[in-house]
Amino acid sequence: MKRPRDVRLDFFRGLGMFIIFIAHIPQNPWNDWIPARFGFSDATEIFVFCSGMASAIAFGTVFEQRGFLMGLARILHRCWQVYWTHIGLFISAVAMMAGFDKLLGTGSTFVHSVNFGHFLEKETASGFFGLLTLTYVPNLFDILPMYLVMLAMIPVMMALSRVGHWAPIAFSVALWLVGTAGYLQFPAEPWSNRPWFFHPLAWQLVFFAGFAFIRGWIPSPPIDRRLVTLCSAVLIVSALLTTSLGSMIGIPHAWAFLPPALMEKGTFGALRFVHFLSLAYLAYAAAGPRGERLKGPIVNVCRKVGQQALAVFAGGILLSLASSVVLHETGRGALPLLAVHLVSFACLVAIAYVVAWFKSTPWKTHARRIPTQLDNRSFPSTN
Repeated sequence: MKRPRDVRLDFFRGLGMFIIFIAHIPQNPWNDWIPARFGFSDATEIFVFCSGMASAIAFGTVFEQRGFLMGLARILHRCWQVYWTHIGLFISAVAMMAGFDKLLGTGSTFVHSVNFGHFLEKETASGFFGLLTLTYVPNLFDILPMYLVMLAMIPVMMALSRVGHWAPIAFSVALWLVGTAGYLQFPAEPWSNRPWFFHPLAWQLVFFAGFAFIRGWIPSPPIDRRLVTLCSAVLIVSALLTTSLGSMIGIPHAWAFLPPALMEKGTFGALRFVHFLSLAYLAYAAAGPRGERLKGPIVNVCRKVGQQALAVFAGGILLSLASSVVLHETGRGALPLLAVHLVSFACLVAIAYVVAWFKSTPWKTHARRIPTQLDNRSFPSTN
């Protein structure tokens, strides 16, 4: 029997898709109101954590029910899908930005605005080779390669889980220590020493935290008033340390006195994890058992977006680039900003529903056989 989808997983992953879209528009005043401006973590943690949970449901069950080889095959199939999504997304983005430059007569303004200039004008051959080997990973296109590494680690984690539930958890923590210290960097440009922005060995910790909760390697926390109070205190202190609210009452900004490694996004600093876990626990408590408090049309739309996260994420990247061009031409007044966001949100929702429709393979349901000329044609007897 197919396991029902978790309302909380789909809702919060869908919500994260909208927040990520807002964050990817440069010089966007709406950015001032996303969760990242009130603490150490942001929507990236939501996306990665929920992806870990979804992967545990989609792939962990295959390992459990069909065996290791079938589980490995399922992971390879998903890696194939994500890899070509990444390649297609990059090529589409380059073509789109170059098209905007040609259409608007802006030379190479928009191509250079997302750092495609060096790739197109100087290092196209090495850039394409790097693109296919994931050694050319421009900023804004670095989440899917990170996700690929995490997917590739699932068979290792499932094998370790046979030793005991502690084994994959310990291995994940060990890899995080290596990654957060800056070791084993992945190259991001053939023509420089720049590494991937998101260190996958560090970020896999939040991915496999979500994975472990679904697999039962880590027990679900109880809804306890003391934990709610503690997590609320963490969020309040984090907000005071990362916003101007703290400076207004004499609290210095966190970057002024805390080690940067604790807050670094690329190597997933420890304070980001603490802040995210606190936020996730409060969301978990607020949603109620199995998300029974998550109801209504807005919740349903977010759930649909969360169910098609890969397609929506790819579409969101292209929409954020197109939005940046529109706002460059119209200015960032209140009305253009509102129009761009509402139209883009509608497009993200449309992508989710259209992809879901195609995945439902409607042409296979209630199929009616249409008679052909062969049905009325007589053939000589073979007797």
